[in-house]
Amino acid sequence: MAENWASVLTKLIPLALVIALSPITVIPAVLVLHAPRPRPAGLAFLGGWVLGLVALTAAFVGASDLLGGLHQARPTWASWLRVVLGLALIAFGVFRWLTRHRHTKTPAWLRSFTKLTPGRAGATGAALVIRPEVLILCAAAGLAIGTARLSVGAALTVGAVYVIVSASTVAIPILGYVAAGDRLDDALERLKVWMEENHGAMMAVILVVIGLIVVYNGIHAL
Repeated sequence: MAENWASVLTKLIPLALVIALSPITVIPAVLVLHAPRPRPAGLAFLGGWVLGLVALTAAFVGASDLLGGLHQARPTWASWLRVVLGLALIAFGVFRWLTRHRHTKTPAWLRSFTKLTPGRAGATGAALVIRPEVLILCAAAGLAIGTARLSVGAALTVGAVYVIVSASTVAIPILGYVAAGDRLDDALERLKVWMEENHGAMMAVILVVIGLIVVYNGIHAL
């Protein structure tokens, strides 16, 4: 049975928000603005990130015909597996929260963003899309769009909204810096320090949120 675009968006927006609010999405977008050439590096990173999201989501939309049968005939054990995995993510998120004071420094690989050239920034933005949580969420979004039987225009619209929301926390600091320039230096430095100090807490929250979504989808499919 075909769904309307508003119904599909109610499934996509939470997935997009999880990507947008992940510290591994937000922190690189701020750190790349501390590169030697912040404007071109930031725009290249944003372009790579958006193109990566579009390509990954479109791939799963295209694969929905092949996977649609599995999606419609999901065995009960698969739903229970989602619930178990979701609870495990929540438990790990709680653990990270309780130990958040041990994770007050940004990992060295993230700090390397402050040294990126524009070319490497674009490639890195695209590569960051291929990480487990983004892959899973884009797969869910692409399958939701592809199996909803929307018109081409409606599918493009909901897909665009999904990508825009997912990329919003990368786009806002980068485009803001391009527009305002050096006037944002102090604010970006404070934000960078705050995120470094709260990296562990941010990761804990996002793990719990992803876990809740996985548990909900598992229970809903039972």
